[in-house]
Amino acid sequence: MTDERLRAALHTVTGALMADMGPQGFWTGELSSSALSTATAVTALATVGRAANAALIARGLRWIAENQNVDGGWGDTTRSKSNISTTALCWAAFGAARADEDFYNTIEKAQRWLGERATLPQRIAARYGKDRTFSAPILMTLALAGRIEWKLVPKLPFELAAVSHRLWGLLRLPVVSYALPALIAIGQVIHHHAPTWNPLTRLLRALTKKKTLRVLEAIQPVNGGFLEATPLTSFVTMSLAAMGLRKHVVARKGVEFLAASQRTDGSWAIDTNLATWTTTLAIKALPPRTLSPEQRLTLREWLLGQQWHAEHPYTHAAPGGWAWTDLPGGVPDADDTPGALLALTRLGAVDEITQVAGCTGVRWLLGLQNSDGGIPTFCRGWGALPFDRSSPDLTAHTLRAWNAWRTLVAADDRPRLARATARALAFLKKTQRADGSWVPLWFGNEHAPDDENPLYGTAMVVSALREVAEADERGAAALARRGAEWIACAQNDDGGWGGVRGVVSSTEETALAVEALAGTEHVGVFQRGVEWLVTRVESGAWRDPSPIGFYFAKLWYHEKLYPLVWTTAALAKAAPAT
Repeated sequence: MTDERLRAALHTVTGALMADMGPQGFWTGELSSSALSTATAVTALATVGRAANAALIARGLRWIAENQNVDGGWGDTTRSKSNISTTALCWAAFGAARADEDFYNTIEKAQRWLGERATLPQRIAARYGKDRTFSAPILMTLALAGRIEWKLVPKLPFELAAVSHRLWGLLRLPVVSYALPALIAIGQVIHHHAPTWNPLTRLLRALTKKKTLRVLEAIQPVNGGFLEATPLTSFVTMSLAAMGLRKHVVARKGVEFLAASQRTDGSWAIDTNLATWTTTLAIKALPPRTLSPEQRLTLREWLLGQQWHAEHPYTHAAPGGWAWTDLPGGVPDADDTPGALLALTRLGAVDEITQVAGCTGVRWLLGLQNSDGGIPTFCRGWGALPFDRSSPDLTAHTLRAWNAWRTLVAADDRPRLARATARALAFLKKTQRADGSWVPLWFGNEHAPDDENPLYGTAMVVSALREVAEADERGAAALARRGAEWIACAQNDDGGWGGVRGVVSSTEETALAVEALAGTEHVGVFQRGVEWLVTRVESGAWRDPSPIGFYFAKLWYHEKLYPLVWTTAALAKAAPAT
């Protein structure tokens, strides 16, 4: 690897990332179109009214048909392998729209891929285990479309949403914390079509129906999109319509959101955008002095404007956190908040306004820490289901933010911050696997065993631990060395990395591995990874995104900016070492 090639590659990727900055001075990114999202949106619109939404439905169905995989199924993105959930939902969409005959060949291939229809509910339920966050909505959609009987859809205890939100974490709900709208709406439509035989439960649900609908109305964002997510908004909208509430305010606003978010090709993405997340990633990735003073000021003001200054109406999160998007459906979380805190330290001297915001964000994360020392996504104490648990990737990101702000917080907060850091390190020590790796929560690899992505998780943790170790945390250094050894051993023969060794190398995963190994003893492995990235940049293939994003329960996506930001960060780390 020559200095000239590396500098040229870094210039190329930095220029591409800067060119993707929007006219308002931040990065919006572009999420992949999703067959699953498109199917749920079509079903919702058809359930509300096929005639009124005919144009939207027709464009959606045409996109689904045109993007069917060769094997007859559908994956979550156009780059994903077929899976039972998305294929079943696409099949349901044609049924809900009464379009089977118009797409006879598409339906025939889909049904052949799905196989035995009698076992379909059991196979879908088995995919998600005890977590009904996605299995119940999928089966409900199949019933609504006439593909299965309502009695095969598992009940959801929507009446629990009528109790105080302070008790939700203790009730061991069958859906994750951020799926409360689904619990209410889907629970009600299932009860409407297949009420429980238990007279006491039936009475309780009848008495709480109106109250839980008021809860649903209160937590709906002004633009109608729950979490800015097409699937969740669609499930809620179709549920209300399927029990005669097409004109309910929540259903009307849901339709407005879906109509506004359909793309020109007829598809929908899983979420509107990840603007806050992608912007903080870009800020952290860019080499020093890339951004002008004016750009840094614009970014800082915009980023400060995204901080939540009131209790969130949905999760009841305290003020001080950041969500993934600048749109009203976002919810403060423990990946975007540390991302914002780190980005703010890269945008020039920390002034008084920034310090106040940063200290509030640090305290927000302190308040989120679970009793096990780890950091969950949205709510402290929700550990019954996988996507509510503490996770190594979020804990590592939080550690990086705490470390960056440890000398900027008020003196009174420093002892608490030190204790929290020690507990987080203990959590990471406990969750490190015997082989030295960590498994993340929000990223995966559908070609790796169990859809896991230990490369992403380990790279995130190693990068964090190495920063914390600079503050003389000797235990952190030892954990980081074991993690770095795992990353080195996971390198593929071609010099790149996938989710695990043997899985096809991707730009995103290789860039993350290179960044984590920069400055370690694994010089040869690091240089081979840099060579892989530079070669990809020179060929132009580096910009092809891979579906490693893991959203909700086993729902894949890719983001156009991920290869850009992570390649820029990796080559920026590599450049001084040449």
